[in-house]
Amino acid sequence: MASPGVDQKFLGRFAKRVNDDNPYLSSMLFKILGLSVLLAEKLARARKHRKLDTTRDTKSLRLYHHIIWLAREGGLIMEQYVLPMVGNCQDDLKVLAFKLRASFYHIFVLFHNYPPVTQTTIPTLARGAQAEASRSSLTPDGAASTAGTLMNGGPVGGLPPGLASTAAPKPTSSFLLPAVNYVPIASAYFEEAARMAEQLLPGSHPIRLSVKLEQAAFTHDCLKDLEGSRRLAKHAIADVYNAQEGMDDDAFEDAAELVRVLGRIMRRGRGSTPGSTPGGGSSSTPGSRATPNPGSVPSQAVPLSGMSNFI
Repeated sequence: MASPGVDQKFLGRFAKRVNDDNPYLSSMLFKILGLSVLLAEKLARARKHRKLDTTRDTKSLRLYHHIIWLAREGGLIMEQYVLPMVGNCQDDLKVLAFKLRASFYHIFVLFHNYPPVTQTTIPTLARGAQAEASRSSLTPDGAASTAGTLMNGGPVGGLPPGLASTAAPKPTSSFLLPAVNYVPIASAYFEEAARMAEQLLPGSHPIRLSVKLEQAAFTHDCLKDLEGSRRLAKHAIADVYNAQEGMDDDAFEDAAELVRVLGRIMRRGRGSTPGSTPGGGSSSTPGSRATPNPGSVPSQAVPLSGMSNFI
């Protein structure tokens, strides 16, 4: 979850707000809040671990298995209990619910996707044999190489009998969730949450910014689309400056922090010189605060690239 503090704050408020009218929904929101707190702690620990081969069963994988299990339980609660009941709720709660569903699938992509998002293709023995055969056929002495292989008792016509190509091993966490490609469904869920946020919430609303922030992190880390991530962050910041709604102090602080992180995402890969921010640096609407320019971002308060965008 790219902005756990903001999401958890609003989850607690919504759970308390709907307690009188819908205590069952309130209890489910409190469960999601508890899972979110646990996941934020586990994800922070996972960021400090070295990269592991998730196909091998080691003690270090217990942390990853716990993360996947918590995300699975959260996703089940959201899809089976929360989302069917938020249709008639306030817009901000509705958007947050759809955003959290996408967040849980973001975790699946990071820790349980098959194939892994960091490996687009997994070479197999059959592909290696075909590549070697094609290279030998293109060389002038390809015929001599084939004859030498036959004289030395090498395999004829590809792999020996019984040595067929095998698929790459699946993650050891397959007992928790099917090992499939979760990128398409996660992308669709983020697009749906972003579309709802744009339709129902003003541009400076912290929940809308939270949706845009995690969508930008997902686009960068999982889709490997740096320009798309920058574009999402840039548009989110522009929407903040163009917003005409007033903000209280609490909402202003949340929005300012999210704008700082979005500004860092927008400047990725462009060197140390920050670019200009659309809309200037302030909002002149009555009762509203001036949104700080994302160009001045304290480095210690901004997540680094990779998994840390998600924590």
